[in-house]
Amino acid sequence: MTKNTRMTKQKQVILDVLRSTKSHPTADWIYEQARKQLPNLSLGTVYRNLGVLKDMGELLELNYGSTYSRFDGNPVNHYHFVCLNCHKVLDIEMDVEERLNNKVEEVMGCHVKHHRLEVYGTCPQCLCKN
Repeated sequence: MTKNTRMTKQKQVILDVLRSTKSHPTADWIYEQARKQLPNLSLGTVYRNLGVLKDMGELLELNYGSTYSRFDGNPVNHYHFVCLNCHKVLDIEMDVEERLNNKVEEVMGCHVKHHRLEVYGTCPQCLCKN
């Protein structure tokens, strides 16, 4: 790792906080949790380190067109379900990546390196409320 990408204490705490949840939190939530371990941590440092960790391939930044991003501590390509009611983001536990890539290559006559797919609807908790 170069000087700019070494794993500092701040980066490690931010990554640990993010990987301790499956809720796909915002930077503000990560900041609040990380401050429990690093009281002098600034919000700017969290944003800066989230960007560096993303560039390092340690996390995913999820942007669904809102004014803020959500972050995922699982950097492996996978799918998300976004509830249109409560805005919760859930991992879709389904292996379709290779089949989808193969089908696109077959139909389009191209080579697929990777893809991104989000599914939108109403989560089970919101369905139960109706």
